[in-house]
Amino acid sequence: MLPLVETGEELDAVVRDEALLRPAVADLCERLGLAGQRIVRFEEGSLPVYAIGEAHVVKLYPAFEQNECVREEKVLSHLYGRLPVSTPQLHSAGAYKNGWHYVLMSRLPGVDLDQEWPRIPSADQDRIITEAAETLAALHALDPAPIAAAVGPADWRTLIAAQRAQAVEQQRAVGLSPAWLEQIPWFLDTVPLPPPPRRVLLHTEFTRQHLTVDPHGWRLTGLFDFEPAMIGDPAYDFVGAGLFLTSCDPRLFKRFYDAYGRPPFNPRTLMAYALLHIYSNLPWCLRELPAPPKPTLDSLAETWFGTY
Repeated sequence: MLPLVETGEELDAVVRDEALLRPAVADLCERLGLAGQRIVRFEEGSLPVYAIGEAHVVKLYPAFEQNECVREEKVLSHLYGRLPVSTPQLHSAGAYKNGWHYVLMSRLPGVDLDQEWPRIPSADQDRIITEAAETLAALHALDPAPIAAAVGPADWRTLIAAQRAQAVEQQRAVGLSPAWLEQIPWFLDTVPLPPPPRRVLLHTEFTRQHLTVDPHGWRLTGLFDFEPAMIGDPAYDFVGAGLFLTSCDPRLFKRFYDAYGRPPFNPRTLMAYALLHIYSNLPWCLRELPAPPKPTLDSLAETWFGTY
């Protein structure tokens, strides 16, 4: 069965080993009263996630990510039935074996928005952007206090200060060139990030990859993956929306702001949060997203997060 996993490197090895994972998932399903259901692996994501039959999804967490399991459990319970689109219904959560934990949840209706996006008509894309913004606004409008202890961070400023202190090394570790690295300290020093007037529940990865859509009517149907949720500055969620939902399209991003119901954030603020994001990988973004007219972070901020 599954070995004890206590580091990211150990997790990477286990996540790739389907011969190890599948018997464990089958065993867990039997324990949960779901024996005999068809088991299908979801390929995306850093953790093992499986569809169990047509109605359930099970997600596995190694020992060192037990807190993330608790976080997802608490957020799912808090959100269910409270957003304009579906979120997974929590069925059960707990310990499995060798430090592993699980969450069993309902399977969302629809298909992956990211995979379907290229074939969606432009008018329907516009509507989906509107529906997504309304969903994020509803998420941010909820009171996060009941789950604050499980979700955190206790102090947003402390988290941002820690991210700022390691920002250069984080980007160096993923291969950012020296010409970009040397701009980061100055740029972050010139972007004020005061404590937000109100901290909100953040999805933190509000992207096409975590939204589902009806392939017949092209309506948004669901939002999932709350394992990395946090409580903090609403601007933090606009990084994912700008880069990976609207794909840096200024018209679509403006539409997103309008539907959310607020004026645009300063592009430099969002660029700072893009650098300070827990999962920030600027080299990947530079390869995949529109190139700026000048090789500067200011130019990049306007290219990626400007609107009209």
